[in-house]
Amino acid sequence: MKDLSVSKAFNEREYNELLQQAVAVIETSRLQIAKQLNSIAMSSYWEIGKLLDERKLDSKYGDSIVRRLSSDLKSKYPDMGLSPRNLWNMKRFYLRYCQYDTKVQQAVAVLPWSHNLLLMSYDLAPQYIVFYANEVFSKGWSRDMLNHALKSEYHLSIQAIEKSNNFNSTLPALQAGYANEVFRNSYNLGFIDAVEPLKELELERRLVQKITAFIMELGSGFSFIGNQHTLICNNKEYRVDLLFFHRRLRSMVAIELKIGEFKPEYVGKMNFYLSLLDKLEKAPDENPSIGIILCAEKDRLEVELALQDVNKPIGVAEYQYLLPKKKLQELVTNEMKNSNNDNK
Repeated sequence: MKDLSVSKAFNEREYNELLQQAVAVIETSRLQIAKQLNSIAMSSYWEIGKLLDERKLDSKYGDSIVRRLSSDLKSKYPDMGLSPRNLWNMKRFYLRYCQYDTKVQQAVAVLPWSHNLLLMSYDLAPQYIVFYANEVFSKGWSRDMLNHALKSEYHLSIQAIEKSNNFNSTLPALQAGYANEVFRNSYNLGFIDAVEPLKELELERRLVQKITAFIMELGSGFSFIGNQHTLICNNKEYRVDLLFFHRRLRSMVAIELKIGEFKPEYVGKMNFYLSLLDKLEKAPDENPSIGIILCAEKDRLEVELALQDVNKPIGVAEYQYLLPKKKLQELVTNEMKNSNNDNK
């Protein structure tokens, strides 16, 4: 009977919050496992590349030796991708990154091999190699997505954008530094399959429906608490669109969704929500709650002025619906089919 009463008291909303948090824990674990597996494979490839370099083998004088080595290794390890071409790529991998410090080496060590081959084909400065490696791992980029980012020089566009937040003036220096690393100015919501503007509730519904993908886009460290999170003050209810907790920051993170352009009054509302969260729900060992206003577009100067005298840490970010290449191709193909049918 005790279990039954607990079950009744545990309403559907609480269960959904529990489920989403459990999913977030599992997905984080899966990412860590993938990271470890990639690291083991890259370590093997690194050492093989080092062996080839130490023996002065190159494509001109060592081709027959590498072919023989490939044949013997494949007979023992048929599933490790030990073709002659890949063995030469392992030497390239070693030579490319042995000159850099451990930060660069550790960053590329957790990437899938196909991503590393693509990354090596671009002449990037060390800090940008680390940048792309972190983006791939934290956001789960496919090889095609990495290729698109490299071709569009994504690292330069991100670097050029100033942070639209007041973290430096509202948080201790160390915490502000962490927050600036965690939060970005723009997020890609292409995974929700929106081909036209959505209403706020529909946007929220799709993000919750694909919360795992949204967490991957936000980056590592986020745990989902719930949507339409209720805060009660003076017998009045206030609802936060999406509420997360970030482990490294030790902070709750409130996200408000806006379908149009940024408006200064959004900051006042978020400031109030953060005050409620800190007063009603923040644990003594946690840091101040952080707010992110996610809107379709923003004016940098307008954001700067709106945040100027606010004492709560708030950031303003834009979202876009950038579809993965495969999904975009499907939509174009379907559109062409429909167009052909209409013309019959």
